[in-house]
Amino acid sequence: MKELNANNTFVLTASLCVATLSAKAENKACENPNVVFIYADDLGRGLLSHYGQNIISTPNIDRLFKQGTAFEYAYGCMYSAPARASMLTGYNDCRQGKWNISNGGMLKNANNYDALEIVEKQLNPTYIELPTDDLLLPQVFKKAGYTTGQVGKLDWGFTATRQQIRKHGWDYYCGYLDHQRAHVFYPSFLFENDSILHFPKNTDPTEGRGFELESPENYKKRWNMKGKETYSQDIFLDRILSFIRKNQDHPFFLYHSTQLPHGPVAIPKVHPSVKNRTDLSEIEKEYASMVLMLDEHVGIIIEELEKLKLIENTIVVFSVDNGHETYYTTDNRCRKSPNRDMQGKRFDAWEYPYRSELTGDPFNGNDGLSGKKWMNWEGSVRVPLVFCWKNRIPAGHTSEQVVANYDLIPTFADLLGVNLTTPKDGVSILPILTGGKKELRKERMVFVNSPEGPAVISSEHWKLRYNKQRNEYRLHYLPEDYCEENILNDKYPKIVEKLKKELEPYI
Repeated sequence: MKELNANNTFVLTASLCVATLSAKAENKACENPNVVFIYADDLGRGLLSHYGQNIISTPNIDRLFKQGTAFEYAYGCMYSAPARASMLTGYNDCRQGKWNISNGGMLKNANNYDALEIVEKQLNPTYIELPTDDLLLPQVFKKAGYTTGQVGKLDWGFTATRQQIRKHGWDYYCGYLDHQRAHVFYPSFLFENDSILHFPKNTDPTEGRGFELESPENYKKRWNMKGKETYSQDIFLDRILSFIRKNQDHPFFLYHSTQLPHGPVAIPKVHPSVKNRTDLSEIEKEYASMVLMLDEHVGIIIEELEKLKLIENTIVVFSVDNGHETYYTTDNRCRKSPNRDMQGKRFDAWEYPYRSELTGDPFNGNDGLSGKKWMNWEGSVRVPLVFCWKNRIPAGHTSEQVVANYDLIPTFADLLGVNLTTPKDGVSILPILTGGKKELRKERMVFVNSPEGPAVISSEHWKLRYNKQRNEYRLHYLPEDYCEENILNDKYPKIVEKLKKELEPYI
């Protein structure tokens, strides 16, 4: 099998070419809408100007909220691997035995086919496979005749294989297959379908992986650009635009699992809008530039859909895997390992939750919510979610319906007329998106997991958190308790008992 030299083939296509338009694409409306799903990584909702961010401007993502329907109570998972598995399978991440998540690092040195095949022979027999009638998200689209593509981070666990990617239903794949390498930004190699894609000018031994703590030494390392020729997100953007152009005459599902803005911080240049700010440290400016690049790439993707006259027949979905995480520790701001406030007091998952204002976070990344990545507080699992489909999904609307990442499969199966013979944990939210309904059935429950224990959120916005070490439950009413400060167990014992029964299978 021939290995590819990406420096000979890579052309950044952010400048869009009118000549790629075809008469067929202009005049033909697909029987089913295209779907572009952009999944950001560790992006706290407070980082979007739609939610009030005043340092970083995200006009392209904001545009989706203005032109689409968003969900105020949308839930991902405590961190990325279960979020991606949950989204892919349609099952909540509290379930045991539905899947296993492999260890990371197994493919970090697999830059040749011999090494890759050795690891794949070890990994492939260890995966728990769902029954053939238990469809994954790309398989739903395949059933409806779509071409499917995934660009970016791996869709499963901490190590995936090429065989696994194909089994999941992806016609095209470009990105990482190992989670440890998914947080380097100047990769020496990536995977594209069955091929290894080499970047011989990316010779930096760390592949651009830096450190979260700001220091003069770490600053110099970040900006030593020797061996940092090609930035991963530029590669991904090129492949995304190529996939859209190639499949413009046929229904497609494109899943972009971007690395941005997951740390450690790495960016080719600081964005002009933050470069001269005196209230930000250098690493904070660089982190802001990662968010700004994400927004710009969203804009370029939308612009491509518009130029190809596909936008009216394309659903654009934007969401995030989990809540906010900080990668820009400076002096006593945003201190980690362990997470501490500005006075050095340690946060915990039960009594003293992480809050942006207590850490000096200049971005208020978790939007004032309690908690961040890895917990079951709202700031850990509540995420942005917006669907945009011109003239078909209400514009500028925000639903109060409680929804989860594992609702995507039932929703798109409903849209495409694909029968799910195996029941999923998720439910179709299509009636809200296109049917004008305000809510689904009354007793809908959403479950989220964490190292401390699971939590359940009801459709009436009651939330019951469980701490397995303490064997203790706490009830909150989210519409009146944004920061989860008021414990209502004594006031509403019947609701506590009702939600405890919902949690019992997962404890």
